[in-house]
Amino acid sequence: MSQNSPKPTRALRILVVDDELSVLEAIKMSLEFYGHSVTTCSSGSQALEMFKTSRFDVVVTDYAMPDINGDELAAMIKTVSPRCPIIMVTAHAEMLDRKRLAPISCVLSKPFLPQALNEAIIESLKHI
Repeated sequence: MSQNSPKPTRALRILVVDDELSVLEAIKMSLEFYGHSVTTCSSGSQALEMFKTSRFDVVVTDYAMPDINGDELAAMIKTVSPRCPIIMVTAHAEMLDRKRLAPISCVLSKPFLPQALNEAIIESLKHI
C-alpha cells in the first residue's frame, strides 16, 4: 500500500457496507491502515440501523446488495444526516442511473486501489 496518499487531520469514523465479506474486510483493513476507525455491515438494512444509533463521518457502500441497494441506502442516510459524505464502490458504475446518484459524493469502480478510496474520502469531506 502506498503511503503517499494524504492522511486526514483526525481519525475518521467510517461505516463500510458490502455484502461480500472478502471485499468488506479488504476495505476495512485498507482504511484502518490510513488511521480510520471502521465499522462494517454486510447489508443495507443493518447499516441503516447502525447509522441511526452511531455517529459516522463517512459511509462507504457497495451498490448491488440483496436487501437495499447502495443508492437507496444513501437516500435513507441523507434523511438522517444530509451532510454525511457517501462513497459508492461498485463493479456496475457504467450501469447506474445518474439521477439516483444525487446523494452520492463519489463513485469508485471496483477494483480500486486503497489509495484511491482514501483520497475520495478526504476529497468528499472538503465539500460538506
